[in-house]
Amino acid sequence: MRYYVLDRGDQLSVELSEQFHKLAAENGFKMDAESPEIVISIGGDGTMLHAFHTFIDRIPSIAFVGIHTGHLGFYADWKANEIPELIQLMVGHKTPEQPRPRIVNYPLIDIQVQKKSGTSSYICVNEFTLKGVDGTVVAQVDINDQQFEMFRGDGICISTPAGSTAYNKSLGGAIIHPSIEALQITEIASINNRVFRTAGSPLVLPKHHHCDIYSRKDQRLLLTIDHINHPVDDLISVRCQVAKQKVSFIRYRPFPFWNRVRNAFLG
Repeated sequence: MRYYVLDRGDQLSVELSEQFHKLAAENGFKMDAESPEIVISIGGDGTMLHAFHTFIDRIPSIAFVGIHTGHLGFYADWKANEIPELIQLMVGHKTPEQPRPRIVNYPLIDIQVQKKSGTSSYICVNEFTLKGVDGTVVAQVDINDQQFEMFRGDGICISTPAGSTAYNKSLGGAIIHPSIEALQITEIASINNRVFRTAGSPLVLPKHHHCDIYSRKDQRLLLTIDHINHPVDDLISVRCQVAKQKVSFIRYRPFPFWNRVRNAFLG
């Protein structure tokens, strides 16, 4: 098995990374930074996002596993003291009772950014946000090539189902199960008056729909793809739609999404 480990860089995560390498070597695993089959993230959900973007060009051929150094997150199935158990499950099936690993696939969002200086493409696993740098954002929002609303406010958040539990939730967005191939549009402090009118509630678009956000004034904007910031001062438009590819996570034991939600928010 070819694997790669990406850790958060703090002392505990580095120590756990070293432990994983030692046990992996003892069981015949091969460390491969170029074309791993499995990528192990050690840290938090932010570390998993970093791992995802590190291997963004190889997403279809990689499965991810998360080890959390604090509490269990939405992308981490394993605690710090469970690495030996994880390794044994990764080794293979020793007994009929050992469950077979399951691959779960989460939808992603395809982002096409058009600027006066050129175009760029991105993929995000959690969310894309557009915010103003110097003041409020003024933007036209189209759905399926028809004008839907004229927005003025702090910004707009476009989230995946997996990302619906992150920034989207704090904005009042709905929690969406990752088996649903959709994206969610959530306003960030919209202003409503006679000129600027918005729906005032989150919108959920299926995978065969798309939305376009058009900049409607000269404005400095901050585009954020997950944890990566892109300042832009010449934006024309952004197109968002459910991506064709998905991100894969390998589950060596059951950990249902709604259990994760309950553990994260209800205790």
